[in-house]
Amino acid sequence: MFSRSPLSLPTACQGAKRWLIAAVLCSILLSFGQFNRYYLGVAMDVGINIILAVSLNLINGYTGQFSLGHAGFMAVGAYTAAKFSLVFAVAAPEPARPVLFLVALVLGGAVAALSGLAVGIPSLRLKGDYLAIVTLGFGEIIRVIVQNLEAVGAASGLKGIPKYTTLGWTFALASVTVYVVVSLVNSTYGRGFIAVKDDEVAASSMGINPVRYKVTAFVVGAFFAGIAGGLYAHHKQFLAPTGFDFLKSIDIVVMVILGGMGRTASVALAAVVLTLLPEVLRPVSEYRMILYALLIIGLMMARPQGLFAFGRRAVK
Repeated sequence: MFSRSPLSLPTACQGAKRWLIAAVLCSILLSFGQFNRYYLGVAMDVGINIILAVSLNLINGYTGQFSLGHAGFMAVGAYTAAKFSLVFAVAAPEPARPVLFLVALVLGGAVAALSGLAVGIPSLRLKGDYLAIVTLGFGEIIRVIVQNLEAVGAASGLKGIPKYTTLGWTFALASVTVYVVVSLVNSTYGRGFIAVKDDEVAASSMGINPVRYKVTAFVVGAFFAGIAGGLYAHHKQFLAPTGFDFLKSIDIVVMVILGGMGRTASVALAAVVLTLLPEVLRPVSEYRMILYALLIIGLMMARPQGLFAFGRRAVK
């Protein structure tokens, strides 16, 4: 049922820690560089999508669920963090703003995690298509709520969000997301996720509570989706309910499936490819989305196991 022996777990976590330190240091160095605004914006979009795809992979890839509500968790985090910044961070002195920005991101992630818990506890006894429909409904409920809530701009959107997101913040938090997911899955506790995915009945007979592990994966995934939403809000400086619709959730699911579910590094690479692909096709803008869809169809037909999935499936 498990793809690795417990003896390999500490080694895997130590390796992930070294990669985390190196990635955070590189992110800090990048934050001091001067880049073209267009390429800088695309690079930050890449980092945000890595967070979204890797966090959804914990739910869909490692625990075997099928969530279509990740955009809803992203919206909760985005609006929470943006509103906090508009109320507190803008009026604060300059040296305190990075700290308040971090507080805003964590607060957005925490509220999104609570939303994940609220939808997870009553619905995660469901499986497959039934769970997908419930999470899809949750995402639409969140979108309709913010579309009619005057405190966050309603349908006209939330404007004037300060520009706090940088390349350093984005990729440092993307590195933390990858590290947490890899360490969690490769921990003794994380073996429960794989057990629930492989055979829920067998896992239950061994004393594993499937609902507990499903809810844990859902809450952790929702937390990082909220973090990504906060980064997105302070990057775009404008939030509209239409930016968190059903199609946004589908985009994230496609990244997970194209990368190969249950493979963290592969899903992160797929997030990079699918973020850059529409920009590469921009010179043929009138046919861009048609070509984008055809390329995805072709890739999935050629590599149904995932574009970057090679060899025996293992937790990475």
